Amino acid sequence: MSKIRIRFPILGLLILILSVSARGQSQPKWMGSIVKEGDVTIIKNPKEPIHKGPILELEEELSIGGPEAQGQEVFGRMGEFVVDDDGNFYISATREEDQIRVFDKAGRYLRTIGRHGQGPGEFDGIGPLSYVRATGELVVANLRLRCLTFFNTKGTFLRDLRLQVHNYAVARMDSKGRIYAFGGGFEIGKPYYETRLAAIDPEGRPSSVLVRAPGQVKDRIGIGFPNMSWAFDFYDNLVVGLSEDYELQVFKAGIHKLFMKIRKEFDPIPMSDEELRQFKKPEYSSMPFDFAKLHAAFWNLFTSDTGHLFVATWEKTEDGLFIHDVFDKEGRLVARMPFKSHGVKISGGKYYALEEDEDGYQYVKRYKVVWKDRR
Repeated sequence: MSKIRIRFPILGLLILILSVSARGQSQPKWMGSIVKEGDVTIIKNPKEPIHKGPILELEEELSIGGPEAQGQEVFGRMGEFVVDDDGNFYISATREEDQIRVFDKAGRYLRTIGRHGQGPGEFDGIGPLSYVRATGELVVANLRLRCLTFFNTKGTFLRDLRLQVHNYAVARMDSKGRIYAFGGGFEIGKPYYETRLAAIDPEGRPSSVLVRAPGQVKDRIGIGFPNMSWAFDFYDNLVVGLSEDYELQVFKAGIHKLFMKIRKEFDPIPMSDEELRQFKKPEYSSMPFDFAKLHAAFWNLFTSDTGHLFVATWEKTEDGLFIHDVFDKEGRLVARMPFKSHGVKISGGKYYALEEDEDGYQYVKRYKVVWKDRR
């Protein structure tokens, strides 16, 4: 009897070990590495993700614009859009229109904010839009006037904030109202235009330059060369993408301290003949062009309130969709999946995007997000 009592626990323990081992073998394994350099955590990712397939699915819920649009849904050209806490859309109409059109969460037109001009509440070139959650304000980068123009969500003009340095006109604000701006200039003794991302103080002056990167050569237009992309995550951390070597730098909200670098191995995509023909058309510019032989690592990024980062690479599917690298909140490459749009954000289980079809018609769209695996 005593022998029987001993065998059964041992047999059960053996079965448990084998079961755990089998489950561990079935789980996908991340093949990257993590190192520390001072206070900065560096995540090094291989080309292949943890999961082979998509980790989410999208179900279209709402579309504004397109060839069937009528009335205020007809845009000459959409610039950017933001969504407030009630789900209302603020979409910039650029070119000759220079106005913001507001639609509710059902896609019904509500009002128009601003118009072309140089007076209070008017625009002369609309740039990035921001929704400041802490104050409930809509903020518009007024490009040629080199200021930020503030409204409440009802469209009432509140104030202008002049940006004190002319080469930082492309500005955004995070959800707390902190200002960051993208710009650049030529350094003495350097033949190229250096791009910079800076924190801006409440008086509109640059307080610190966070990131610097080489840009185009002086007096020439560069096509296909590395760029700088940036966005805020759900916690207002600033995510900056440097596409030359595939690096994402993450700065702590408010204190601007770099605490994470996410890197990934990649194979550069050659510039296509069609891309070269498109930009060689004479109507684009009288300035000479420089064409890269290979694309940079990526061209855009957006964030999710789940902590995921989505990075749009130049790799395409057969039907023309751009492959996006998806990183989890630890910086690990968890998936690669196609999107057809310029993603803005994923928030509250919704994906917001600006899309354009092959005929050049634009759409602001909202999708329901169905996660398959958030790991």
